[in-house]
Amino acid sequence: MKPWLKEEWCFPKLGAEFVWKMEDVLDLYAEPPDPRRPRVCVDERLYQLVGEVRPQQPAAPGRPARFDYEYERKGTANLFVAFCPEAGWRHVEVTPRRTAVDFACFVRELVEVHFPAAEVIRLVVDNLNTHTPASFYKAFSPEEARRLVSKLEWHHTPEHGSWLNQVEIELSILSRQCLERRLPDTDTLRREVGAWQAERNARHATIDWRFSAKDARTKLERLYPNQS
Repeated sequence: MKPWLKEEWCFPKLGAEFVWKMEDVLDLYAEPPDPRRPRVCVDERLYQLVGEVRPQQPAAPGRPARFDYEYERKGTANLFVAFCPEAGWRHVEVTPRRTAVDFACFVRELVEVHFPAAEVIRLVVDNLNTHTPASFYKAFSPEEARRLVSKLEWHHTPEHGSWLNQVEIELSILSRQCLERRLPDTDTLRREVGAWQAERNARHATIDWRFSAKDARTKLERLYPNQS
């Protein structure tokens, strides 16, 4: 480390607020699966739509496919992603925006379409300002908002702790396997992420999460303000 870089700058003092939210999420992951109370991790990401300026030249014997380095920006789209680790299930929704109303509509689909028999969905989200029950009151009538909120149990990752949300791993895989290329419009984007989603769901691909609160108290000891 360079001498002018202080440790406090590189490793902010996260403290008790970070610790309790981290342990809340880790304890949730450690619980045995309960079909009546599924754990669903949710997040979103912005995607830049990009088109070709000139047609690509297909591959030929002894020559790979070629494309021009120039490209055309075609606007942006948002990807909402939900991931249920115990089921090896994920759902991706392409939307024009990621407003509070868009988030509330996406989660309503989880409640009514994907997990209609659940008593409650235990939702893991980060601290984006739309990831709160207030979003439902912006999107729906008070009665409908209250009905939906009563079906949700909120678990927020701590600030600087989005790595605790397992859907971040799914987003990374989605980016590497599907999105690191030029997709020009939302129809193409929906088709490609739909194929990716279907293939991973068919295999029930999941995440072998092994980091526990007990591990955190050892490996992240310096974050605990009153570690004995």
